[in-house]
Amino acid sequence: MGCVSTAVAQHERQVLGIIPSAFTINNLVGETCGKEIKVATMQERLVMMMELSDAFIALPGGFGTLEELFQMISWAQLSIHNKPIGVLNINGFFNGLLSFVDHAVKQEFITPRARKILISATTADELVDKLQAFRFESDPALSKLKWSPSSSQKEKLDLTLRL
Repeated sequence: MGCVSTAVAQHERQVLGIIPSAFTINNLVGETCGKEIKVATMQERLVMMMELSDAFIALPGGFGTLEELFQMISWAQLSIHNKPIGVLNINGFFNGLLSFVDHAVKQEFITPRARKILISATTADELVDKLQAFRFESDPALSKLKWSPSSSQKEKLDLTLRL
């Protein structure tokens, strides 16, 4: 992340780092280029990233990258957001992952409509073009879900025993 943010800042582009406070202890993530927002939890970080981003691009990475990628994909599938999501498949890094996703479609665990959420390209220019051309196609059943804070509050159940 540091290399990418440094390169972006050197080209006079905006950099925003959303960092859990735990990572700032002992300077674990190093110096931040641009604006930095500290949050309490990883979940808060993901929500803020979703709210402030126009699109999501995953570069080759580890479990954290995959977790955030799939979180954004599942939130798109549930119509929590409708932003484009892509992987920059440098040197075929994501080939195995993309094959697995396609396999899950063939096995009917992922719908063909949901598969379209994840975009891939081998160059940055190609990925940006695909992200800009992306048109979100929500699942009619899932798009009816309401994700506002008030809709997630449970109604009180009447548990009165009537004899």
